[in-house]
Amino acid sequence: MASPSRLTLQLRRIHASLAPVVLLPLVVTVLTGVGYRLARDWGGLSGKAAHWLMVIHQGEWLNPWLGRQGETWYVLLNGLGLLWMLASGAAMAWQRLRPARRPSAPEGGT
Repeated sequence: MASPSRLTLQLRRIHASLAPVVLLPLVVTVLTGVGYRLARDWGGLSGKAAHWLMVIHQGEWLNPWLGRQGETWYVLLNGLGLLWMLASGAAMAWQRLRPARRPSAPEGGT
């Protein structure tokens, strides 16, 4: 079994190498989702007028290359990427925030 420091280092490497790949789809998803809602509620756009944001948001733009499954894969991989980044980021934060263990003093000694 790998030691905690080795495991932590490996976790950091994987997290750092996946972050650039996961970042763009997540940012696009957030911006188009929020943009759609604001365009509808505050901008007064109809669902038809703002539909192009949903096409990007849900990955429908992949259909010409990957068929209907492209949408499903986009949403699935986007969600899994987000979950991975949250879980690995939380694990790294936990490692950093938890107090360092002090070695226990030998029994009966000074």
